[in-house]
Amino acid sequence: MGTSTSISDISSSDMGFSVTKVNPDDKVIALAGNPNVGKSSVFNQLTGLKQHTGNWPGKTVTNAQGICSYNGQNYIMVDLPGTYSLMAHSQEEETARDFLCFGNPDAAVIVCDATCIERNLNLVLQTLEITSKAVVCVNLMDEAKKHGVNVDLEKLSSRLGVPVVGTVARKGEGLEKLMDSIHDVLTEDRQPFIIRYIKPVEAALEIITPVLSDKFAGRNISLRWAALRLLEGEETLVKSMSQYLGTDINSDADIQTVISEAWRLLAENGIEKERLCDIIVSCIVLTAEDICVGSVSCSDSEYRVLDRRADKLLTSRLTGIPVMVLLLCIVFWITLSGANIPSEMLSTAFTSLEKILLNACIRAGFPEIIYKPVIFGIYHVLTWVIAVMLPPMAIFFPLFTILEDLGYLPRVAFNLDKCFKKCSACGKQALTMCLGFGCNAAGIVGCRIIDSPRERLIAILTNCFVPCNGKFPSLISIITMFFVISGAGILRSLSSAFILTAVVLLGVFMTFAASKILSQTVLKGHPSSFTLELPPYRRPDFGNILVRSVLDRTLFILGRAVSVAAPAGLVIWLFANVYIGDLTLLQHCSGFLDPFARVIGLDGTILFAFILGSPANEIVVPLIIMSYMSGGTITEASGLWQLKQLLVQNGWTWVTAVNMMLFSLMHWPCTTTLLTIKKETGSIKWTFLSLVIPTLFGIMSCFLFTSIVRLFQAVLP
Repeated sequence: MGTSTSISDISSSDMGFSVTKVNPDDKVIALAGNPNVGKSSVFNQLTGLKQHTGNWPGKTVTNAQGICSYNGQNYIMVDLPGTYSLMAHSQEEETARDFLCFGNPDAAVIVCDATCIERNLNLVLQTLEITSKAVVCVNLMDEAKKHGVNVDLEKLSSRLGVPVVGTVARKGEGLEKLMDSIHDVLTEDRQPFIIRYIKPVEAALEIITPVLSDKFAGRNISLRWAALRLLEGEETLVKSMSQYLGTDINSDADIQTVISEAWRLLAENGIEKERLCDIIVSCIVLTAEDICVGSVSCSDSEYRVLDRRADKLLTSRLTGIPVMVLLLCIVFWITLSGANIPSEMLSTAFTSLEKILLNACIRAGFPEIIYKPVIFGIYHVLTWVIAVMLPPMAIFFPLFTILEDLGYLPRVAFNLDKCFKKCSACGKQALTMCLGFGCNAAGIVGCRIIDSPRERLIAILTNCFVPCNGKFPSLISIITMFFVISGAGILRSLSSAFILTAVVLLGVFMTFAASKILSQTVLKGHPSSFTLELPPYRRPDFGNILVRSVLDRTLFILGRAVSVAAPAGLVIWLFANVYIGDLTLLQHCSGFLDPFARVIGLDGTILFAFILGSPANEIVVPLIIMSYMSGGTITEASGLWQLKQLLVQNGWTWVTAVNMMLFSLMHWPCTTTLLTIKKETGSIKWTFLSLVIPTLFGIMSCFLFTSIVRLFQAVLP
């Protein structure tokens, strides 16, 4: 069904949501649904994975759009962020709500999980309050059948008043019928099921609706839904509604008068604002239950027994965290073991290409002042970053995505929720930490899932305590040289993974400590409550995993790192080749920093390497080698044994190695992450704090460790 037709931006919305159209006759279809219902699988199957990805204007939430051609008609599928409700509390929920309400889609498809229809109907019923042009897509019908869940699609459709289609999206089953149903709702007038609330609420709506009918004349908006939302008075929704209508609702005397009258009526019946919200939610839930009676049944009394047994192991107090640590160690071991050979192959290929480029420049007669900075500076750093980052990310992100698809990551958040709650932070921060293992920039973007602005800031400011993919090469090299036992290759890799896991756990502990300090100082507050769904365990969709992990994560993050590393390569080359007297700028700066660096158990060369390595953490160790060898270009030793000898000759001990790991774990974020923090927070203040906080932790940790060791060395013979 998908098509690769070229696309151009034509706005179909009054809210500034950019929807790509081939021509004005295309139909815009909003694809909504709860998280973990297979919405992305429906989207990918319909669009043939040919997507256009960007940001909603004025928001930090990404959107995905794709073209689906069916029976000669182009449909622009807009994949909305997963949401449980249109009563929004997070940026993702606000984006989904605003597009459905004010983005003027021609129709909406609400994707539901066939194994838990009742809960998913909450979103369906809320959507039907907004538009009659809706189709309910009951996905995962194969899983429902396997678990003995029977869904009477015809009865469900009759009760909801809109088409209900069963699908198995990852196999492409039922999607043609889904497209036929979309065509039908676009060409037919239907009267969908509308929730009826208790009499005082209905009477209050009747007071407001006539005035809205005059004010909103000619606007594509449900008057009943708008009246209900204005009664609730949710600020972000009123703001979005005002923007859509082109008028300030809060300043409209007529609207405010009828709202006041409606509230007087509600107050006479003992209904306050909080109780109104409870009435609305409970009515939606009870209505969903009534609709499911006779429409959905379960013949398998052992339904999800295996899931419950697995959860006893993966989420219990005794085994939940140990199993989590073990899985983390296994992921690291697979990543470390699998990345070595492709990294070496890439490095060899880039070195060969460098020689070809160098010879070509010499034969062409280019001046050294031109080709040396380009080849030995920009090219060398770029290729180093690619060779070091790409293989581990290409392994780590698919493994991470597999755990995500299996349904394990919400269990991680469940296990760590109490720890974060004690720090007055949010348990969802565990998920953003997991993303940080691949790239802290990705972890920062992932903080959007946290509803509370205060808790989101805590997660952003502490994310870099989790070592990213760029820090792993330095940590692994030091662990292998100074602390790993000798033996067979598999034994060495296992011990490296074990020690690396211990270092990561230290980073997690520091995350808790920093979160606690922030929540008691500049970001005071109490932890908010949130609903955490533990989805059923599912077989991963490996095709989808490949696309998401490679295209959306690996290449995206690599592209960001490369864009920052290119100018950094030129700066590094200049520092290493510009002389002042008998010393290079690199040596002058290292000497200036040396006294302070010695106090915290490092030296000036190491500290300045971290500063120059800010664009990409991967180049810190090569910079140290270059400085020790007095080379004019970034380089690496021929092996870890030779590298260790070089480091020892320049004063390294096991204490230096420990401090190097501590500072590598806890220092300022890389440039890419800082730019991401600035974009996400829109604040120089919080970006500056995100730089200062981990750096202070790193300096204090190194100073404390060095002082303790020196004290013992002074006391013990």
